[in-house]
Amino acid sequence: MSGDPTRLDQKLATYREARTALPSQYWLWPLYGAGLENLGIKDRPIQVEMPSCGPDQLLVRHDAVGLCFSDTKVIKAGASHPRLGGRDMRSNPVVLGHEVALTVVQVGEAYAGQFKPGDRFLIQADVYYKGVGLAYGYALQGGLSQYNLIGKEVLEGDEGCYLIPLQPTTGYAQAALTEPWACVLASYGVKYRTAWKPGGAVLIVAGPGATGGYELGTPYADGQPPATVVLAGVAGSLRDALRAHAIASHFKLAELPSLSDANVAEALAASGKDGFDDIVYLGADATLYELGESMAAKGCMHNLVGAEALSEPAQVDVGRLHYDHICLTGTDERVISAAYKPVRTELRPSGCAAFLGAAGPMGQMHFQRALQSAQSPRLIVATDLVRERLDVLATKYEQLIEARYRAKGDAASVILRTPGDQAPDAFNAGLLETTGGAGFDDIVVLAPSAAVVAGAVEMLAPNGVMNIFAGLPRGTRAAIDLCAIVTKGIRFTGASGSSIHDLRVMLEKTESGQLDPNLSVAAVSGFNDVKKGLDGVIHQRFPGKVVIYPQLLDFPLTALSDLENILPNVYAKLGSNHTWTVGAETEFLKEMLP
Repeated sequence: MSGDPTRLDQKLATYREARTALPSQYWLWPLYGAGLENLGIKDRPIQVEMPSCGPDQLLVRHDAVGLCFSDTKVIKAGASHPRLGGRDMRSNPVVLGHEVALTVVQVGEAYAGQFKPGDRFLIQADVYYKGVGLAYGYALQGGLSQYNLIGKEVLEGDEGCYLIPLQPTTGYAQAALTEPWACVLASYGVKYRTAWKPGGAVLIVAGPGATGGYELGTPYADGQPPATVVLAGVAGSLRDALRAHAIASHFKLAELPSLSDANVAEALAASGKDGFDDIVYLGADATLYELGESMAAKGCMHNLVGAEALSEPAQVDVGRLHYDHICLTGTDERVISAAYKPVRTELRPSGCAAFLGAAGPMGQMHFQRALQSAQSPRLIVATDLVRERLDVLATKYEQLIEARYRAKGDAASVILRTPGDQAPDAFNAGLLETTGGAGFDDIVVLAPSAAVVAGAVEMLAPNGVMNIFAGLPRGTRAAIDLCAIVTKGIRFTGASGSSIHDLRVMLEKTESGQLDPNLSVAAVSGFNDVKKGLDGVIHQRFPGKVVIYPQLLDFPLTALSDLENILPNVYAKLGSNHTWTVGAETEFLKEMLP
């Protein structure tokens, strides 16, 4: 397609400045229940009336939306999804889409001094208003609609305004994909407590390997004691010390003779809460850990003191490590507070890092970030089940690999591996050999598999960290050697979502050129092919992100490499190895906007 360059430039300028006349109706994709068949009507979006902008609202236009695997979780779960709370989707359908770049097109009079038509923003999806979570694309209508009304929930939320302004040069796809990139960044900035939770509930339980001689140390700062400490089977000098601390620090102390299935309810009742914030295991075995895990509150720290009885792996709920900010820590000393040291969450500079399941959209982001970190790992190993998908990393990021690694010769390297017909144990042994047998300082698990998590533990080096980034559902259990937490000092981290601070940090990296989300784009589409795009996400048909442009109705879902014969002028502006660019997007909009 082609046209008069001046006219095309004017058309794009009119669009950017929101001077285009608004339609009387617009299109959206409602989800009426679980299953992709319940998206839209007869595989099409529906048309609805354009709403009037109220005095305390903004009318916004959605310019670009990234399709996320989290969207497919809503499609699979329907009303049972945790963010929907049993919502009647037939009468109140969900409009997905939380990775969104938008433009203000009308401003209510209450905000006339703060906003104007043409202002461009990205949105922090996790909106909280008066303590209630109202996520964009979940509780609130999301980006899979051409237009939307935004009210006080977003503009005057608990963290202020959830709209973050964009620079004029920032691309629409770049902005939309800042949200998933912020989730990646957030996983390297998780903060875990280094002491008992002030005002919290602590359980200290003696296991079959407890032999006495334990010390309290300083598990809480002066003036910041817990509210309650429950002892189960704890005796001797440690019990005496806790009795003295309870009097001096004014916390409640409850004592039980032991802990078993029979008195879990009694222990929880003594805590005064629905779960414990800290659970300390003295000489525990796997069975005792699993019992304690059932009593853990969100944000709980499991502290394993001593490894005497940890002879068998425990079934650890790795879903909760990811979603509930649960921490596993431990010490081979007999001092409880010795385990409460800062947990490293950033990749170790000049260390060895492995990314397991790295070829998907989020895996590519982790891989790219490692390549572009100021202090990147010495060795990066990336794996995937499918060689063709993994080869995308070698081609798409060729220039970054060359600049960061191959120029250094043998001092650093990037290795890409697939298991082929190897058994998991043999494959992992081969990965371990790449480190010279020393183990990985960091392992990032991107494959949603408990078996992958369990198998990777033995590949960690002493004091190594595993980032369980894949969102395995709560209740997903992996057999983990807890002894390695105590004797090797390994740690597990996990994070879900991002904060508005994370989004701002990532946007600054985007707009300063430190990290380009456009490298994550694999395919683009107009609005009518949203369903095909989501199906592609579900079945992993694209080696990267699918970006929807809601204002373009009929452009078909197209891989970037296929643009050559469809839009040659756009194709000519792609980056190396068929990567999306702001220039390609600009040409795309010039040619395709009505």
